[in-house]
Amino acid sequence: MNITEDLIKKLPKAELHCHLDGSLRVDTIIDLANKQNIDLPTFDKTKLKDILEIRDNTGSLEEYLERFAITLSVLQTPDSLTRTAYELAEDCHKENIRYLEVRYSPVLHTDSGMTVEEAVDSVKIGLDKAEQDFGIKTGIIICGIRNISPEVSLTLANLTVKYKNKGVVGFDLAGAEENFPAKDHREAFYTILNNNINATIHAGEAFGPESIHQAVHYCGAHRIGHGTRLQEDIDLMNYINDHRIALEISLTSNFHTNVVRNLQEHPFKYYLDENLRVTLCTDNRLISSTTLSNEYWLATKLFNLTYDDICTIIINGFKSSFLPHKDRTALVKNVVNELQSEFGFNEKVIV
Repeated sequence: MNITEDLIKKLPKAELHCHLDGSLRVDTIIDLANKQNIDLPTFDKTKLKDILEIRDNTGSLEEYLERFAITLSVLQTPDSLTRTAYELAEDCHKENIRYLEVRYSPVLHTDSGMTVEEAVDSVKIGLDKAEQDFGIKTGIIICGIRNISPEVSLTLANLTVKYKNKGVVGFDLAGAEENFPAKDHREAFYTILNNNINATIHAGEAFGPESIHQAVHYCGAHRIGHGTRLQEDIDLMNYINDHRIALEISLTSNFHTNVVRNLQEHPFKYYLDENLRVTLCTDNRLISSTTLSNEYWLATKLFNLTYDDICTIIINGFKSSFLPHKDRTALVKNVVNELQSEFGFNEKVIV
C-alpha cells in the first residue's frame, strides 16, 4: 500500500501522551490573555508562535519547559480550562484520533484562586462536550511534578482517587527529571496503586535507565513516558517487554529536548523491531509544533516503516490505553476491524 500523509491522517489513532498546557491554539492564548488582562511577550500571532514553538533542539528539557510559563498564565480560570480542553479534543478529532488522554497538573492552575477540584471539573466539562460533538473518547491523567514537593504529589494522588471513574483514568509524574528522582514520590504512587488506579511516569528522557527502573520498581508504573534511554539497560528493557509496559514515544519532542542528537539516532525503530509495546504521541502539540499524524509520518520517513508497522503502532496505542478492560477490548476490536476492512491490514491481532 502507498503510504501518504493523507492516509495516515485518515487512519484511526489513539493519543496517550498529550499535555493540555503544551497544546493550546495560539489564537486562543491571545484571546484569553486579552479577556483576562494577562500580559504576553507579544500579542502578534506570528511572533508569539515563534516564541512558543520549537523548530530545533533547545539544549535541555528545562529550557523546553520554560515556555509553559506563557501558556499557564492564561489557564487560571475554569472557563479557560474548559475551552482549551474542548479545542484540544476538537483538533485531535480532525486528524481521526478516536481516543485521547489529556494530562496536566491541577495544582499549576490555582494562581487566581481556582481549586484543584475546579481544575478537574472544568477540563472534564470541555472533554465531555467534545465527546458529545465529535464522538472522541477521552480521559484525564493528573500529573504530579518531580520538581515540586512529594507532599504536593500525594495531594494530587488523593485528588486522582477522588475522581476515579469520574473522568480521571490515571496518574503521572512529569517535570524536570534530573536530580528529582521518582522514588521520592513513591508515597503518592502507593496511594495510586493501593486504590487500583493506572500510573504512567515520565522517565528515561533527561536521565538514564535508572530513572525508568525507579518508575517501574519503586512506583509501579504501567506505562513509561518517553523511555528513550531504556536501550542502555538491556536487562531492564527485557523486563519492560516481558511485562508489556508501553512506551509513550514522542519523536519531535525528544529531539527538541536534546534527548537524541538527531532523529535518525532515536531508538524507536530498535524498540519496534524488538517487539516492545511502542506507541507514538505528540507530548506538546503547540510547543513542538506537531500533530499525531505528523509523528506517524515522521516515523514512517525516518525508519522506512511498512503499512503493517504503522497499524501495529496504532493498535499498540489502543491496547495501552487506561480504559477499563471491557471498553478497551471493544475499542481495539473495532479499530482492528476497521483497519482490516477499510484499509487492508492483514495481520492477525491478539487483543
